[in-house]
Amino acid sequence: MGLLLSPFSFNLSSHCYAQLNTDRITAIGRNALYFDDYVLSIQYFNQIIKLKPYLAEPYLLRAIAKIQLGDHKGALRDLDASIERNPFQPGAYYTRGYVYRQIGELEKAEADFSTALHYSPENKTYMLLRADVLSAMERYEEAMADIDHLLRREPKSASLYFEKGVICMSKRDTLCAFDAFSETVKYDSQSPQNWSALGLINLIMDNDNEALQDLTKSINLGSKWAGDYINRGIIFYRKHNYRGAISDYDKAVELAPNDAQSYYNRGLLRAEVGDLNRALEDFNTAIDLAPEQTELHYQRAVVLMQLKQWRQALADLECMIDRYPYFLPSYYLAAQAQKTLGNSREAYRLRYTASQLEAKKDSISAAQQDSLSTPDTDVHLAKAQPAKKDRRKEFSAHTAQNKQDPNEEKYADSETRGAVQQRRAEVINEPNIVLSYYSKDQSFRRTNYFYYSVDELNNSHRLPAALKFTTQEVPLTADMVNTHFEQISQLSNRIDRNPNDPYLYFARAIEFALVQDYISAIDDCTRALQISNVKSSISNLQSSIFNIITFCRANWRFKQLEFLRANGELTAESAMDFDIMLRDYDYVTQQQPDFAFAWYNKANMLCAQKNYKEAIDHYTHAIAADQDFAEAYFNRGLTRIYTDDVEGGISDLSKAGELGIYQAYNLITRFQ
Repeated sequence: MGLLLSPFSFNLSSHCYAQLNTDRITAIGRNALYFDDYVLSIQYFNQIIKLKPYLAEPYLLRAIAKIQLGDHKGALRDLDASIERNPFQPGAYYTRGYVYRQIGELEKAEADFSTALHYSPENKTYMLLRADVLSAMERYEEAMADIDHLLRREPKSASLYFEKGVICMSKRDTLCAFDAFSETVKYDSQSPQNWSALGLINLIMDNDNEALQDLTKSINLGSKWAGDYINRGIIFYRKHNYRGAISDYDKAVELAPNDAQSYYNRGLLRAEVGDLNRALEDFNTAIDLAPEQTELHYQRAVVLMQLKQWRQALADLECMIDRYPYFLPSYYLAAQAQKTLGNSREAYRLRYTASQLEAKKDSISAAQQDSLSTPDTDVHLAKAQPAKKDRRKEFSAHTAQNKQDPNEEKYADSETRGAVQQRRAEVINEPNIVLSYYSKDQSFRRTNYFYYSVDELNNSHRLPAALKFTTQEVPLTADMVNTHFEQISQLSNRIDRNPNDPYLYFARAIEFALVQDYISAIDDCTRALQISNVKSSISNLQSSIFNIITFCRANWRFKQLEFLRANGELTAESAMDFDIMLRDYDYVTQQQPDFAFAWYNKANMLCAQKNYKEAIDHYTHAIAADQDFAEAYFNRGLTRIYTDDVEGGISDLSKAGELGIYQAYNLITRFQ
């Protein structure tokens, strides 16, 4: 069992695993899931699925881990497989419904939650999620029926009244929402979100004094929602308490530095009190954060006009006119700016256009109901619902052993624990597979880093150490470099004594490559291949090992080209070297079509040349040779995304994540 817990256990043969208790492996996978080791747990569930593919539970558990990593497509595949194997498990329908809710397929989500309730009719979580979906589908009465059903069981549940208030808000029934949120503070007066919700409703109903009291209670109870400060700032602004309003907007910016709303409201207030330069800074930041909100440009234009920055103001006003062609103030301000700049004819045209629109305002009123309607250039109310439950956390608590909400910060020092999809990954291909005496630990990856030709070479004991396939080479220390220079010297002496031994040349080529003398490494590979080709009777080199040398020569030629490119030293001859490298890979794949690494490396070369279609074909050949080739799925996924096949790309990235490349989950989250 100690071996099973080792990260290297994923390289054990299926024969070894067959001797282990799969129930015990499932328990360990569950523990990994419980402690937020999602990447690790997937590897355990992979092994169970490989041994007993008829079991439903491992697919469900693996889907849960994938959901936590943001891999909805991969989770759906697993959930379909789980339900196919056991169609009577309510948790699987609930989990699949959750995924459908996340990706916006509401009808499928509602159907799955209803099926889950068919098998478990009194499950509160299932019913809450169904009510949420029904509300999103604007089937408010059905959603309210679910909440009322639960309230009959728990008539003093503040959380249920909160959910009811949310549904009331969704259908714009402020009186209903007011009654519901009043009940929340009645039954739980210590929750900031309850007072926040009640304060928001009072503000909407223009009950400013009551709203001020509610929002202040929420803030005093420790609210960290920026919207509470934004909304209280609005009340202070209405009461001409500008100092209080600025203070609250400052706090809102501190709590939500990437929310344009706080900057916009603060900019309005600063402009009103004459602090124009800082108002302009706020509007600039708001527009940078929310460039799609065209109406922000209007207030910035007003400030720019006051600062006499006419041309910049005109740019904003033209943007407004394009988006809101019936908003007359933009025309009049633009006319004023043009006149000041001496463009009298353009100023006249703008004023004339505005007067014509004014004369036709009755006939165009219908058009103002669509996307060209008048923009909201007033202070912005924080309308987002405060601190609703994080459904992802609620989901994980319900399904994964009733775990409490995790604090993601506690795993900041771990690359593979917690929600790894939140750790930014580079959008860059996995590197080539190379042969080396050294490699970094790649224990999570399911790629089979074995090929029989290399095993034959290692078993021949012709080399000083065993060669390993890897994508992550180890940088050498000074002592290691000295050791390899000594090896080069010793091998050179042996070659002088026996100049027709191709193994000696290949051994020295490896040493040259390790100290990054790729030109010498390529020359030695070429010499080894030439010797073996002179006469078949002269060479005792096996054809499979001959192919390995050809494969290494192609790899090292790429390394040399990479070095030349980085130093700006590529020449016309380099294109010839590139062609030779591709021919080497082609030769190897023709001789050994099951050699996945040669297909993969050539695909990487084709990607570098932006020949994406052919690269995808080569990655596909690599995957056909090894169904668990994680790096090939990862790179094919990125390449498909480069060619606008986002759905296919995400599917491949999902498989790469399942096979241990955890960085794929961040890319899935971003591309979705």
